[in-house]
Amino acid sequence: MNSFKKLGVICGLLGVLASCHDKSKPNYQYMPNMYEPVSYETYQEVAFLPDGIEAQLPPDHTVPRGWLPYANENSIEGKELARLMSSPLDSLKREANLTKGAELYGIYCAICHGSKGKGQGTLVKREKILGVPSYDDVARNITVGTTFHTIQYGLNSMGSYASQMNTEEMWQVSEYVMQLKQDLTK
Repeated sequence: MNSFKKLGVICGLLGVLASCHDKSKPNYQYMPNMYEPVSYETYQEVAFLPDGIEAQLPPDHTVPRGWLPYANENSIEGKELARLMSSPLDSLKREANLTKGAELYGIYCAICHGSKGKGQGTLVKREKILGVPSYDDVARNITVGTTFHTIQYGLNSMGSYASQMNTEEMWQVSEYVMQLKQDLTK
């Protein structure tokens, strides 16, 4: 009988302790760094770096702020300056550049602009995209520089292709577009 009383008292004490437990906060934190992270402000001085201010120095071979990777900026003025640009590709390799440009044009451009540059690509014929102009439109005054600028930055509903092509490939496509324009105006 005595053992039943002791067992009842122990169970009662455990019940009282369990009822006083606050579920909104943990009892013990064995590794507090996992629960309470140490936060640092961007570019603040920190004690664990050798000179204390090393976090403020930019890494080597990075692009500084304000530097434009392209010759002309993405604006109306930039496009007008691009109108005066000429292709930097080697004129002795013109046929090879046009061949590569034709291949890239078929991959990236023909779906909208058409294989001949008349603005009647597959997506236009299916009415998925409307208003793709023809290269022979005299009012547009297309040059190799403006074509390069448009491929680089995009124009209206056409997006940029700078992430799909490198600079040389964009110039090759631009030269091929000028060839298409010349073929259309004959």
